[in-house]
Amino acid sequence: MTAERSAPANHTDFEDQAAPARRALTPHVQIGSVVVLVNPLSGSTGPRAVEDAAAIMADYDCSSEVIELLGTTLNEQVDAALARKPDVLFVLAGDGTARAVASKVGANGPLVAPLPGGTMNMLPKALYGTTDWKVAIRQALETGSVQCVSGGSVEGEAFYCAGIFGSPALWAPAREAMRTGKLSLAWTYARRALRRAFSGKIRVELDGGKMRRIEALALISPTISRALEEPVGLEAASMNPLDAAEAFRLAATAVFSDWRQDPSVATQPARLIRIRARSRIPAVLDGEPTLLAAETTVRFIPKAFRALTPHRPEAEDRA
Repeated sequence: MTAERSAPANHTDFEDQAAPARRALTPHVQIGSVVVLVNPLSGSTGPRAVEDAAAIMADYDCSSEVIELLGTTLNEQVDAALARKPDVLFVLAGDGTARAVASKVGANGPLVAPLPGGTMNMLPKALYGTTDWKVAIRQALETGSVQCVSGGSVEGEAFYCAGIFGSPALWAPAREAMRTGKLSLAWTYARRALRRAFSGKIRVELDGGKMRRIEALALISPTISRALEEPVGLEAASMNPLDAAEAFRLAATAVFSDWRQDPSVATQPARLIRIRARSRIPAVLDGEPTLLAAETTVRFIPKAFRALTPHRPEAEDRA
């Protein structure tokens, strides 16, 4: 068992790293080999994440390899890890890295376990219900089973929890800065969002239906949606706050209760969503802000990747 810190070319074989049998592995999945990808610079991994992950894996009867991700060679390291064909690929990193790895693996690759190693941890929270990655990795190894994760795809970018499209997406950086205690930065982002809020609506077409003009659209994966019991599509929530005061009320509703009860929100499942605007569309995909083309299409992915989870998570919407 080693904690690999160098480039993938220096990795040793799985057979040379077999850990002594100590704790029993899950009876639900055949696990012979494991790769753990660690980004120690992510929000909540900690400076000893590589060593801690190696120590945990040493407790289990499987060959394992812990790889410290390097920013300059991250893609090459992920490709090299996949080439080794592990049974499970743990990802201890931020939401963006977890999304990128899951997207690269796809539906036919190894099991993916995105551990809570970032700041928002949207997907890990939905799958494991905890922000302690050490608890999550042990639960997955000892009681894990396969769960198919649905998602959406837009302009080559995947999301597995939620995508928010329209001017309210501009509030995401302000909310994140406030959450981390950066009040001055939060105020800067908030002023920027206020200047752009309500200046331009988006037009949305759901599954070939009538094009509607709305303030914002949230597309929520069945993985976390309370409204969808089966993966029949993304839950499309159309939002139409009338003014800034109502937008703040909607934000409070989203935080403290079920925001679907808000009168300015309407939801329905959808598999093909077309979005248009006069200029580029601000969006947040699983917590990551981005800008999309003025005309873009979102597609539902029924089986985006297979996750190793300790149990079927409760359908909890954290959008």
